[in-house]
Amino acid sequence: MPYTEIRGNSIRVKWWTGQYKLDDDGKPTAAKLHGSASKNLDGAPFADEGEAFTFGLDRESDVRNRRNRRTADPISMADYCDTWFKGVSLRSNSMSSYGSRLTAVIRPYWAQSNVDEITPIQYDAFRKFVQGEYSHNYAKAVLGTFKMLMDDAVVKYKYREESPIVEQNRRGLYKKKQVRRVKRRLSTRSVHQLAHNAFHVWGFAGWTYVWTIAFTGMRSPGEMFGLQRGYASPYWPASEPDDELREEALQRYESLHALRVQYQTYRAAGQAVLAAPKYDSARTLVLPPFLHEMHQALLASHAEPWAFLSLQGKPLLSTDFDNTYWFPIRDGAEERAPRPRYERWVRPALPAVEEMAGEDIYRLRHWHKAKLDEPGDIPRVAVEERMGHELPGVEGTYSEVTLAMEERIVGYLQRVWEKEVVGAGLWTPTFPIRLPDDPAESAPPQFSGLPILEYE
Repeated sequence: MPYTEIRGNSIRVKWWTGQYKLDDDGKPTAAKLHGSASKNLDGAPFADEGEAFTFGLDRESDVRNRRNRRTADPISMADYCDTWFKGVSLRSNSMSSYGSRLTAVIRPYWAQSNVDEITPIQYDAFRKFVQGEYSHNYAKAVLGTFKMLMDDAVVKYKYREESPIVEQNRRGLYKKKQVRRVKRRLSTRSVHQLAHNAFHVWGFAGWTYVWTIAFTGMRSPGEMFGLQRGYASPYWPASEPDDELREEALQRYESLHALRVQYQTYRAAGQAVLAAPKYDSARTLVLPPFLHEMHQALLASHAEPWAFLSLQGKPLLSTDFDNTYWFPIRDGAEERAPRPRYERWVRPALPAVEEMAGEDIYRLRHWHKAKLDEPGDIPRVAVEERMGHELPGVEGTYSEVTLAMEERIVGYLQRVWEKEVVGAGLWTPTFPIRLPDDPAESAPPQFSGLPILEYE
């Protein structure tokens, strides 16, 4: 309710504007912001307290009905899509995805509409169209982008008073909530079969690639494609270009092998680039001895800056990875008999890995997380740090990964390998080359010359 006060020869009325005062961090407090006036709309002083009180009631009515909010001039959805996209700051691959959704779906559908004209009923029709026309994941991404557009139209650009997206907890035809799909069990034998198939599809690089994801949890393709020789365990941390990080790591990992996840690689505007890992999760991963030796042998077999190369000795970013490598590894493949000049393509028939049927290679990262959780004595902070995640709240603020935790991880993973692979009598290939006494004898710790989009 408004209230009036007499100040000398004038009468003033105050009312709540519907807003709250902000603290030093820009967050709303419990203190309300009030408007005040001592004159009516004609500019004349209030004749009495009754007129002033009525004036205050009208202003509060405007607040309740949102008539006090000023909006920007109307703008077409086509122009707004351009304005919004220019104001978004994301990584290059994310910008490409948002731009594609705007160009392919959102802009054509709303081409004849202004931003302030879109109603909840029209949005519902748009939602049904998108969900019926596209796959579940793509439709979800498009609708998420459209929601961002409408939220910014209200808060940031003031093109609307409220979003046309009305979310209701319960209305209409009941639909049972979809329960998260339960993952199939993935045994160590199945992971070994993947690595076995990878060896015959891709050679020693494939064998090492599968075990690297399974025993480090690195993200594929981005982080795996982006692993450079200078950040691999045979060279790092002595090859670390950052002086402060190098000195710290040399002291910490004097008796452990470790690689550095510093970048991921992908294509932006048709060009191969390096960028910070997802969520800026650059991190150091300690390796069990068996995996370090695999990396030693792999890097001793070539002199390129990338750790993992294609069958043609090229960067993996230039390949159709799923069709050329992953699908034959996961789903099996027919025998390739010897042919003149094609000896390198010879391979036996490969069985499908049933526990991985239809799964992405990312499943190996989940297997790694589950494997670290099994013993129950590896601290959660060490597991999440290894996965490139941050613990929320106070636990994440005050916890840290100690050297003892990393030594525990290395010892445990080495025992898993010795018991579940070697001890189980599973096949392992011979190394393609004798392990060098000094990694520097094979090739220097190179880094790629790609442009870096670490921060955008």
